[in-house]
Amino acid sequence: MSGHSKWKNIMHKKEKTDAQRAKIFTKIGKEIAIAVKSGGPDPVSNSKLAQLIQKAKSNNVPNDNIERTIKKASSSDATTLEEMRYEGYGPGGVAVIVEAATDNTNRTTPEIRSYFSKYKGNLGTTGCVGYLFEDKGVIMFSKGDGYDEDALMEASLEAGAVDFISDDDAYIVYTETADLIEIANALEANGFKYVSAEQDKIPSNYVTLTSDDDIKYMNLLIEHLEDNDDVTEVYHNWENCD
Repeated sequence: MSGHSKWKNIMHKKEKTDAQRAKIFTKIGKEIAIAVKSGGPDPVSNSKLAQLIQKAKSNNVPNDNIERTIKKASSSDATTLEEMRYEGYGPGGVAVIVEAATDNTNRTTPEIRSYFSKYKGNLGTTGCVGYLFEDKGVIMFSKGDGYDEDALMEASLEAGAVDFISDDDAYIVYTETADLIEIANALEANGFKYVSAEQDKIPSNYVTLTSDDDIKYMNLLIEHLEDNDDVTEVYHNWENCD
């Protein structure tokens, strides 16, 4: 999605009710649990876990919650979760990638398929749209915080960022995924407090929907996917989402 739309989505996340935020915390907790199981509980040696801790903090997950989740995932009786990835098309040919963490794929897969079918899309095979996206680290700064654009851009590039964009409401710093945490920490140490620092999938091209029906059904598809307890992330290349 475009930088401006992503900024709106970040602000929307931060404005959610307590119940909605709790659901976001739970989803991130599932991702952390999988990372701990696969790479261990130490973020120094487990880069995936380190990125997810950064993501949790960006979404205002309390440190105590993060520590409890890591401890629980490290225990021998922790629930076994499986990472799933679904790819398909929404209305108007919008490419969609859905990432999930589930303890029952026989429940999750039919649910995801039903959303695509119900809202004028179709679920495809793995890889059918993945080539349209590139993994990047994305660090967002609010223009409302009054940072000097040239100073922030210079600090970002010196820290190793691959791109810097000035958008309507935000400054967006792109990094290689492996460098996300190091660059985010370096900028914070230089006095630039970010609003969000997360790994993202950046589309190589975008689709603009012009039909009111397509827009309505695309919104419904995203809404139902994001509301599903097993879904952890939804990526798409819809240009004009709000």
